[in-house]
Amino acid sequence: MRHILPGTALVLITALAARAEPLPVEKDELTLGFIKLTDMAPLAIAYEKHFFEDEGLYVRLEAQANWKVLLNRVISGELDGAQMLAGQPLAATVGYGTKAHIVTPFSMDLNGNAITVSNAVWDLMAPEIPAGPDGKPAHPISAAALAPAIQAAHEAGNPFNMGMVFPVSTHNYEIRYWLAAGGLNPGFYGKGDAKGQIGAEVLLSVTPPPQMPATLEAGTIAGYSVGEPWNQAAVFKRIGRPVITDEEIFEDNPEKVFGLTAEFTERYPNTTLALTKALIRAVEWLDADNGANRAEAAEILSHSAYVGADEEVIANSMTGTFAFGADDVRPAPDFNIFFRDHASYPYYSDAVWTLTQMRRWGQIPEAKPDAWYDETAKAVYKPAIYEEAARLLIGEGRARAEDFPFGTDGYKPPSAAFIDHVEYDGRLPNDYLAKFPIGLKGGQTVTSAGVQG
Repeated sequence: MRHILPGTALVLITALAARAEPLPVEKDELTLGFIKLTDMAPLAIAYEKHFFEDEGLYVRLEAQANWKVLLNRVISGELDGAQMLAGQPLAATVGYGTKAHIVTPFSMDLNGNAITVSNAVWDLMAPEIPAGPDGKPAHPISAAALAPAIQAAHEAGNPFNMGMVFPVSTHNYEIRYWLAAGGLNPGFYGKGDAKGQIGAEVLLSVTPPPQMPATLEAGTIAGYSVGEPWNQAAVFKRIGRPVITDEEIFEDNPEKVFGLTAEFTERYPNTTLALTKALIRAVEWLDADNGANRAEAAEILSHSAYVGADEEVIANSMTGTFAFGADDVRPAPDFNIFFRDHASYPYYSDAVWTLTQMRRWGQIPEAKPDAWYDETAKAVYKPAIYEEAARLLIGEGRARAEDFPFGTDGYKPPSAAFIDHVEYDGRLPNDYLAKFPIGLKGGQTVTSAGVQG
């Protein structure tokens, strides 16, 4: 978090920044892609505040139709880089779906998602949820409270359907984690199977984020896992209620990253550094002075070129609160974290966690040794680029050394800050997987008949 500097130091830093010369970039005209979600904010801010231009970059930001199109256009070179789901560079690199070596030198944010259910489902859940001291539902809400709604659907001869944004999205892994922690099986992926519904009590399927509220209102899905502003949109439209944020499922979980092809970073190393510098400045601005800039960020994001949702809806989560209902608005200072707590640093342990979830649900069909997880994380996440960009900013007086985790080995300490309190140590992924009652472990595999081994 940025601190107010004494006047003399501030003048000195301003003078140093004014004298800073941009790197001799190899490619100065770039097209970057994004999806219309509030956590594309670092790209919008780097553009609107001229941080890209300060680095000698002339950037065009281009909204994409969906995550698959976005990834394919980065691979083809139509886009030079893009906001990506944390799982996309990893999945592409290991060959799940489209095969390509995608890397990331920059994590765009932590947290930022929630799970929302329809009003009808909420009415069945509510009696199962204990009240807190204020009389409102006590959080975090367990997925076990879904049981009456699932039973009612099955008794009526209907499946219980929920939406998520993409098979390798954090939204998919978060809703699966939540369901399994509540004793509900979200299903497994078999070889060549993109649905992931083998053995499922809750059927998860892909729904594009902007379509989720309308799909919920139509009754096609009973709930969904998505980023903002689409959970708060359900509250404003009075068609559903968010029941849990991803920060309540997994504290400070990795969300989006900035992805480029490995070929781009090798061919244009200075351009990659310049992009990373601009993005670091953008996330620092977003979290500066206890969120003093968040209201302005919400106004910028409301523009049709970016998210194109009502400023009031965007601000509801971007400015430190979150509405679980029209009558249940709570403080949520950590709902979006862009810079503080080293949010933008590409930790290997964040990559390994995503890989464990791919293995847990069968997207990685066979057991892998711990060393494979480490090697894969290091093939995709590039903290050395991030650190070099940070040091350049520090030398220019545009950043402070104490705001960066220099000297780390890329792994966070073990943590049990999950809804089920299962401890995660990124250095021991197979031990972690073995702790879950629901999910693949050891040499288990998935067939059409279910889990084998």
